Amino acid sequence: MTLSQLVLRSMKKNIKHYYLYFFALIFSVTLYFSFITLQYNPSVLGISGGVKMTAGIKAASYVLMFVVVFFVLYANHLFMKRRSKEIGLYQLIGMSKGLVIRLLALESVVLWCSAIGIGVGIGYLTSRLFTMILLRLLEKEALVTMTFSTQALQMTLSVFAILLIVVLIQTSFMIRRSSLLSLFNASKTADTRVKRFNAFQMFLGFIGLVSIAYGYYLSTKLFEIDSPNANALFIRMILILGTTIGGTFFVFRFSVAFLMNIIRKKKRGHLSLVDVLSLTPIMHRMKGNAKSLTLITVMSAFALAILSLSYISYYSASANAQRSVPNDFILLNDQGQAFTERLKEEKIEFKQTDFSILSVLFDMSEILEKDIPAGVNIDPKSSETVVMKHSEVQKVMPEFKLKEGEGYFVGYSGVLAEFMPFQNNKPVHIKTSAGDVTVQIKKLDEKPLLSYRVTYAGPVLVVTDELFELLTNDPIVQKQTGWTKQVGIDLADKTKIKEVQSLYKESTNGGTFKYVNANGASESVSQDSQESYRQSTLELFGLVIFITGFLGLAFLMTTGSILYFKQMTEAEEERASYTVLRKIGFSKKDLMKGIYMKQVFNFGVPLVIGLAHSYFAVKSGWMMFGTELVTPLLITMGVYVILYSIFALLSVGYYRKVVNESL
Repeated sequence: MTLSQLVLRSMKKNIKHYYLYFFALIFSVTLYFSFITLQYNPSVLGISGGVKMTAGIKAASYVLMFVVVFFVLYANHLFMKRRSKEIGLYQLIGMSKGLVIRLLALESVVLWCSAIGIGVGIGYLTSRLFTMILLRLLEKEALVTMTFSTQALQMTLSVFAILLIVVLIQTSFMIRRSSLLSLFNASKTADTRVKRFNAFQMFLGFIGLVSIAYGYYLSTKLFEIDSPNANALFIRMILILGTTIGGTFFVFRFSVAFLMNIIRKKKRGHLSLVDVLSLTPIMHRMKGNAKSLTLITVMSAFALAILSLSYISYYSASANAQRSVPNDFILLNDQGQAFTERLKEEKIEFKQTDFSILSVLFDMSEILEKDIPAGVNIDPKSSETVVMKHSEVQKVMPEFKLKEGEGYFVGYSGVLAEFMPFQNNKPVHIKTSAGDVTVQIKKLDEKPLLSYRVTYAGPVLVVTDELFELLTNDPIVQKQTGWTKQVGIDLADKTKIKEVQSLYKESTNGGTFKYVNANGASESVSQDSQESYRQSTLELFGLVIFITGFLGLAFLMTTGSILYFKQMTEAEEERASYTVLRKIGFSKKDLMKGIYMKQVFNFGVPLVIGLAHSYFAVKSGWMMFGTELVTPLLITMGVYVILYSIFALLSVGYYRKVVNESL
């Protein structure tokens, strides 16, 4: 029999082992090729900002490459482990290790070529779907056609050719360093079993729980740093990662097995079948499973956190636009009258809102609820803010009343409100040429009234008309003030936004406005319309949510498949035990009860801990990404849990198949 005939016979005989590995290869090729194809898709390149998008996709492709490499190498390791007895038989009948390596290498080449061909074909068919999803997220209209990219094919072939060489080296190394006895016993010694627990292991398990709790606590105090060291924030982030990841490993390595052992001891040897099939395997396999479960938990948490933050930004795009540009269009410093004239000429109805504004320096140290975090370059004794006239603000917020010496803040929300929480009924002191003027703050309101170009995302102080007139004539305030007026334009018919957008750009030189800064120099800024600001946010975070969603899918498939592959291996190892239990009278239903409990732990515990990790990670800095936390977080986690549960159901289905075949 020739080597090629032996290869074909071996592949035909081992089809039940190959299909899992084959699926892993096809999935990896499909995912990588369809993602790389986006870089060269004419529909993506043809839209505005398409070049930047392809650059972002190219950068993300390296992360995807890492995920694919890890996934394929793990699948190959598991595949070779399941075939270890077959490899031992080849050597037992007289085949040299070199010949066995050649046999497996030829099998791998045939298998990989087939998988790459199928994966590229599926990737070609799905690339159009992914392109349509991307353009939908960006709210771009473009004709998406089926395109086959030779550049993407070349990159895919190069990556997987190199990966094949690595796999062949991995296989060769495993065969050459394995003895005949170790090959026959590989499946029996897959996991190191724990027989007893000592006080030190109990202590390490407790340390794991404390470390996770401490990491969560630090995440809630991420920006509350007393040290002025610029690296303090980075050090704290590393400390949070170290405590949560290290604590997770200790929990899986020691805490879980210890708790299972306590439960078992409380039963005083009277274990039910459910206990035997769930508690005992979990406890004894935990030493071998701790690393993989920790990796799965951390990868799940990382993917969920990144995906949640991206979706928060995308979900909050409209709210961010309204907060940053509170009107459809903004005119500054009596510039842009040509725009309102054009609107009248075109007979486009609009509402105009005028605000007089001043820039002042003030002392806010007394109103701060806590100290400003280190690294935030703000002097509470002399900070800049914008002042508005109460009578003008009352036109849009009539519920507010002011007495002499009182004031309130509007636009108080976002990151600044988290970093610098203010208190009601506390004074601020405005600096003037005649000395400080004290204003008692009566209310903090989130509603924004001025453009971010005027306020620089800070809160705005509303004072009485008398104080505003006094400040208007003050030399220090006059020198400090650059912007003196904002005109907000809101269209009656919102369907004409895109039409008016072009008029706005034409009549304001692309939204450019000039002012004189505190040093007497003339400067200019580019003011976005609300729609253009929203669109630019969508373009940025729409791409981010697409990339993170794609990578999140890759992480999900990787972690879920690793767990599924591992459960398949354990099911095969326990097949003989199920046969014995069936022969002594236990039914399939009795066996499946214990298996259900085991799968709830193997899939549920990493998922729950991963969800907790991601929640605290998102909670610590979500305000920097958007205005809404609960809804996007629940949507992201809900979708992830549903997709993740599919692998648990597949695992239960495979165990049911093994149990059915055990008698």
